[in-house]
Amino acid sequence: MKALVVLANPNQNSLTHAVARKISDSILNSNQSNSVEIADIAAEAFNPCYTQHDTLVLHGKAEPSEDVQAEQHRIESANTLVLVHPVYWWSFPALLKGWIDRVFTNGWAYDDTSSDKLIKKLEHLPVHILSIAGADIRTYARHGYYGAMRTQINHGIFGYCGSPVLTSELMFQSNPNACLEVAETIGKKISDAYWT
Repeated sequence: MKALVVLANPNQNSLTHAVARKISDSILNSNQSNSVEIADIAAEAFNPCYTQHDTLVLHGKAEPSEDVQAEQHRIESANTLVLVHPVYWWSFPALLKGWIDRVFTNGWAYDDTSSDKLIKKLEHLPVHILSIAGADIRTYARHGYYGAMRTQINHGIFGYCGSPVLTSELMFQSNPNACLEVAETIGKKISDAYWT
């Protein structure tokens, strides 16, 4: 089983990076046949800016650019996708949202031009989302932020492409040890689910 772990935080010393390493180590330690690729899209300087060329791709008038195709190949070579990110303004950081905007293209992630019916093309790709929040759980509960995030991300993005979201975990940076423990548990569950 190969997991692609995508993280979006420019701070190499962040809890985001520690969680990504922990979940990767847990996947690797759970079965010797597992492999993990970590895509640190900040360190790799992925360009999240949606361009005129990306608009042409959306309408089927151009092929995705080389950087987008490289990310699509990464995803295609994986059995599962893990996203690890800090919560910015109750959502993904712009870097991760731009990665999705540019990589999950019409014709590759979904197809809404070839027929009257939406074709979901990523039904084979399970997704695991680990979101690291700065506020406390009471703030999220009081304002309904986490429910809004799940609707936007789990349903609005991955549901549209057909990818089943098997994990959607909200963690809090105020308790880093708990975040790492959760990441380790999720890594083992990802491996166990694949091999059973």
